[in-house]
Amino acid sequence: MRNILIIGAGRSATSLIRYLLDKSEAEDLFLTIGDISIQQAQKFTEGHPNGRGILLDVFNSRQRREAIENSDLVISMLPARYHIEVAKDCLEFGKHMVTASYISDEMQSLDTKVTAKGLVFMNEIGLDPGIDHMSAMQLIDRIRDNGGKMLLFESFTGGLVAPESDDNLWHYKFTWNPRNVVLAGQGGAAEFIQEGTYKYIPYHRLFRRTEFLEIEGHGRFEGYANRNSLKYRSVYGLEDVLTLYRGTIRRVGFSKAWNMFVQLGMTDDSYTIPNSEDLSYRDFVNLFLPYSPTDSVELKLRHNLKIDQDDLMWGKLLELDIFNAKKTIGIKDATPAKALQRILEDKWTLQQEDKDMIVMYHKFGYEINGEKKQIDSNMVIKGENQTHTAMAKTVGLPVAIAALKILNEEITTPGVQLPITKEVYTPILKELESFGISFNETEVPYLGYNPDNVAG
Repeated sequence: MRNILIIGAGRSATSLIRYLLDKSEAEDLFLTIGDISIQQAQKFTEGHPNGRGILLDVFNSRQRREAIENSDLVISMLPARYHIEVAKDCLEFGKHMVTASYISDEMQSLDTKVTAKGLVFMNEIGLDPGIDHMSAMQLIDRIRDNGGKMLLFESFTGGLVAPESDDNLWHYKFTWNPRNVVLAGQGGAAEFIQEGTYKYIPYHRLFRRTEFLEIEGHGRFEGYANRNSLKYRSVYGLEDVLTLYRGTIRRVGFSKAWNMFVQLGMTDDSYTIPNSEDLSYRDFVNLFLPYSPTDSVELKLRHNLKIDQDDLMWGKLLELDIFNAKKTIGIKDATPAKALQRILEDKWTLQQEDKDMIVMYHKFGYEINGEKKQIDSNMVIKGENQTHTAMAKTVGLPVAIAALKILNEEITTPGVQLPITKEVYTPILKELESFGISFNETEVPYLGYNPDNVAG
């Protein structure tokens, strides 16, 4: 049998494992699922004859190397910073590798050696990055193949709560790593290009510079800029494009409310708070407000943020129970960001029967035969429940399909790869359609950059 090792059995691995186990008999596969929690690893196989769960600590080099040496292909579902040690072992033992994470500089530095060994290290093959790359390149290549010249490309993705499970004023719940949500946008200004002009949005302004998106049948959304749009000019071959913007989707109103935390300093991850484990939610909020011998925490916060008691923003804060004097942060040496995450997890964790929703939206502006045209393309996917989420489906299935196609030598180009070639995206997108993951395309009048569609 052909052995696939999956390292990491977190919430994004459910659809990945289910797909490969379903294919295991026909494709002669055996899955080994390794995780720091053996119970977590074993629960996925549920006695399946072609799978087993094992204890695997990625920092235990002997344990890690032995598992990798005994496999034919390795799928790393670890946090991105841990992929490199797995990659080095895969290179040494001559094993293919698949991850859903962005290519790090360290991973890219292995490209020459990976190529020389004829190995495929496929990265960025999840949702975002992943399906966004493949769906974008498919349409960009089609436009170019028909003689068109790209003028504009905008791309937005969001992990949201489905309308039927939307029961809070923020219209949001965590569908992915909560820490990434709290830290979103930090680490430098958002960089992009609009109508040939470079644009920069510093972090303290990011959530007040949003763009509105309308998706037929699903309503209105907003998008805020991602930090790294400009690097996709070279990735997608769009060096001459006039507008290139990548962003994150939220329901309208989320960004304005989130900006309250940014302005107060609660999303800061650069320092720790003494005695944070014993700090009440109320005391945590008070850390960021001026001293007053008479004014309450509530009054000081409203004054600081300039919001009234009947303001929707105030209602959103009250809903989070952040003024509770009895609940404690419970995390030693917490940063403000970690403390805020703890508070939000009380209210924004998906319940057992909650459904999440993935929304992806692309705009393609181009010129062909002297005429400017635009295609809008969108994908909306809903999850089944807290376990089998749309996020797990859209991250895990592309990873699983790519892994099998690499094993079956349908994807053969060696090296540290992105899924941006026809060899990769054509068969994977086609198979994803059979799982209901597909895009709706609409031709619309070319608008270019529309300032009326921007808030803030």
